[in-house]
Amino acid sequence: MHTTTPADATPSAADRAAGLPVDLLLRAYRIMYQSRKIDDKEIQLKNQSQIFFQISGAGHEAILAAAGLCLRPGYDWFFPYYRDRALCLALGVTPHEMFLQAVGAADDPASGGRQMPSHWGHRRYNIVSQGSPTGSQCLHAVGCAEAGMLYGKLPGADGGEARFAADEVTYASLGDGTTSEGEFWESLNTACSSRLPVIYLIEDNGWAISVPVEVQTPGGSISELLRSFPHLLIVKADGTDFADSYRAMQEAVAYTRQRLGPALVHASVVRPYSHSLSDDERLYKTPDERDAEGRRDPVRKMARFLLTGGLATEKALDAIHAEVEREIEEAARRALAAPKPARETASLWVFSPDVDPASDAFETAAEPDGKPDTMVAAINRTLKDELARDPRIIVFGEDVADCSREASLDEVQGKGGVFKVTHGLQRQFGSDRVFNSPLAEANIIGRAVGMAVRGLKPVVEIQFFDYIWPAMQQLRDEMAMMRYRSGNNWSCPMVVRVPIGGYLRGGAPYHSQSGVSIFAHSPGIRLVFPSNAQDAAGLLRTAIRCDDPVMFLEHKHLYRQTYNKGEYPGPNYMLPFGRAAVRREGTRMVILTWGALVQRSLLAAQQAEKDGISVAVLDLRTLVPCDWDTIGEWVTRTSRVIIAHEDQLTCGFGAEIAARIASDHFHHLDAPVRRVASLDTPVAYCPDLEEVILPNASNILEAIRETARY
Repeated sequence: MHTTTPADATPSAADRAAGLPVDLLLRAYRIMYQSRKIDDKEIQLKNQSQIFFQISGAGHEAILAAAGLCLRPGYDWFFPYYRDRALCLALGVTPHEMFLQAVGAADDPASGGRQMPSHWGHRRYNIVSQGSPTGSQCLHAVGCAEAGMLYGKLPGADGGEARFAADEVTYASLGDGTTSEGEFWESLNTACSSRLPVIYLIEDNGWAISVPVEVQTPGGSISELLRSFPHLLIVKADGTDFADSYRAMQEAVAYTRQRLGPALVHASVVRPYSHSLSDDERLYKTPDERDAEGRRDPVRKMARFLLTGGLATEKALDAIHAEVEREIEEAARRALAAPKPARETASLWVFSPDVDPASDAFETAAEPDGKPDTMVAAINRTLKDELARDPRIIVFGEDVADCSREASLDEVQGKGGVFKVTHGLQRQFGSDRVFNSPLAEANIIGRAVGMAVRGLKPVVEIQFFDYIWPAMQQLRDEMAMMRYRSGNNWSCPMVVRVPIGGYLRGGAPYHSQSGVSIFAHSPGIRLVFPSNAQDAAGLLRTAIRCDDPVMFLEHKHLYRQTYNKGEYPGPNYMLPFGRAAVRREGTRMVILTWGALVQRSLLAAQQAEKDGISVAVLDLRTLVPCDWDTIGEWVTRTSRVIIAHEDQLTCGFGAEIAARIASDHFHHLDAPVRRVASLDTPVAYCPDLEEVILPNASNILEAIRETARY
């Protein structure tokens, strides 16, 4: 760790300007003044109900102008937060484009009218779409920086030479309050352990809305807490002083461009306006506190600096003011007249508009090879084939590598995941492409988002579905939302492999969960759940080759069963999503199911056949998209339906299927739709209790008989 701070003595304006060209200083002042006036105009428009939200960058302008002028738009990568208006102006975003976002216009380059104002994004300048949860972007920035470094090590990666620069850096900014978020600390762990070229800018205005910094941060200084982090350059700056801010940013940028490690700039700034127009800071800041902040206002401070240092005249500054104000009025006028997104476009860009994994393009013939093998073997072989096919594919997660200490590989068998699904991948493809992550689920997903934004194809593993919840924010608010919230300017196609489900004695509450319906309720995520080896190979290949985020759910109980073995279908075999498979023909009723309940449904149907009840079994295979057409055909054909799934009964995905059937096919039903599912309880450790909680073939057989009697 290295730390630098500004000199204790207060230098004169001329001293502080030494080495800084006057035209740079005047450009910086124009950006700062422009930023403040856009804030003021937006406040006016919000009060007139012509825009719908406003949050300002007031008080942060000096450090942000400095950051924008020290970094390279379209070359470096940017993960800003909502105060970063002056940064974006310095990078090239225009006032008109900012007002387009504020009014929710169709031509808003950040989001096409889908995201709030001051949530920055611009493809041309490598400003990656920003979400609202603070701190999320830190992990994306780390993944983005990793991707840049990996491209230099991935010979043959398509377009790799155009996707990275040898000395590029990645910028991530956040407020002092956000340093309390776990994702900030998780990102620092990876940035420092891998010496990634990430610049963290902490814009410390002393407040997280109404919570002061001493309540947020032990000791009141985040940079003091970070002194022991290895390879981390810490630079302190007066973020209300442009010259000192420029010095700090130059030092941080030089350090990271030399690949010495990450840097953190801790800039002391002020927040002269309330947190947003939804907040009133007078409720928690004293008049003296507000006056003290006003005296440090960076825009006024910069004007005084220029005037007292003889670097500009009043007339010159007045000319800048007049020009900026005319520009802003014109930009706002044009934005207010700009067309809004057409109402019929509301559902666009939840998924890729160009690549449809449910289409015939993903239907290829099997080329069977070898003897029937298990699902775990089919997944492993598919991963090997896909890694060999596409150098952009990266595999990581907890314990997925054979051995992180490469020197030991010749002496050990290798781990390859707790279920051996990834065994041998690191040995074959190297540690740059297959590696272990920290024990931190949000870290896995957030980094993968940053890599996917850069064009890599992460295939990551969450070790157990039961431990996916620390990553829920990254999955639901970031991975799933990236394409939609950016108006299709950014996307993060990636695969999240997740061992899931129970029926393993001793699994207990934290190794037996099956809450798939929660992710079916997350627009933007494809949801896949194979029941046999051959389907697992075909669906995984489709997941990797499609252009959307996919959760690939692998039932632990099915990994090594004999009844679902299959011949490996070849290196190009794909199955389209949204196409159910008929596992058993029948005429009296149909069971709709997936995962581990497929085999149990087949056993129950075979037993029912002895009672003269002919039961069809339909394996849905994917839930998002779901094959509603085939479901409708079988409802029409049989008029009686049972839905069997492992998830809990209440709010399980079966409830959605039942509701759709009732809405669309009620007139074809001769009996109520029945659901067979787990009890509304966690799965207990004791096998006797587990057998009661999880659905089994006898429960399904009972439902068959009841439905037949109706």
